[in-house]
Amino acid sequence: MKIFGVIRKMKAVMGNPLRYYLFLDKDVLLLNTVFGREIIITHEGYSCCNCGKDVPLFRMGFCKKCFFESPYASETIIRPELSRAHLGEEERDLEVEKQIQLQPHVVYLSYTGDIKVGVTRKSNIPSRWVDQGATYATIIAETPNRYEAGLIEVTLKNHISDTTAWRKMLEDSGDSIPDFETALQRIEEYWPEESKAFKKDNLEVIRLQYPYSPPEKIIGLKLEKSPKISGVLSGIKGQYLNLDTGLLNLYAHEGYKISLEIN
Repeated sequence: MKIFGVIRKMKAVMGNPLRYYLFLDKDVLLLNTVFGREIIITHEGYSCCNCGKDVPLFRMGFCKKCFFESPYASETIIRPELSRAHLGEEERDLEVEKQIQLQPHVVYLSYTGDIKVGVTRKSNIPSRWVDQGATYATIIAETPNRYEAGLIEVTLKNHISDTTAWRKMLEDSGDSIPDFETALQRIEEYWPEESKAFKKDNLEVIRLQYPYSPPEKIIGLKLEKSPKISGVLSGIKGQYLNLDTGLLNLYAHEGYKISLEIN
């Protein structure tokens, strides 16, 4: 079996464990059904996630021009506290920015080998946690827009990490139960006074179970270094394919044109 297409992040369906679907243009593949089989991924070119041009990608699946011009790659995507759509102020495209920013957002704690704080659209839960490879997660605040959530995160991240350590995440078996209550107590005094109305009183902890067991050694694979990657697929966590030759982050390869062969 051999299919062609452009890499987009995998879609996961809740279950025990999660079920992962890979979309390559018109083809859809349930990856859980090919565990134990060899897959061969060959880099064939690029397709910018915004303009579709076959040019080298700069960051986040965008070519350099689109990364600095598209509203879908604006600085507020990374730094929500810079959002200005609620004030009617345009950064790159106000209508797009309103669609992204002027909807309910959540601030959450997740466990990816360590406890971290993050922000995402409410509609993006639980897929945001899945993409990060979180084994446990809980919402600690809900806000009416992206800016308010960003204010909370930018304050709390001075006292708790806001980044995912990908090696720790991949080394985590999922057996460790994080103490979110203690973490929340630790940052309680730093909570912005003007944002306390958005704080959730009760923590509902969600557990995510992946079709994955940590390998003995964490080896990252990249198509830029090896345009042809092959290995037996044994599992998936976050957006990482666990091959017997290493771990490939498909999300980091969005916009790559590939051929995928399954033996």
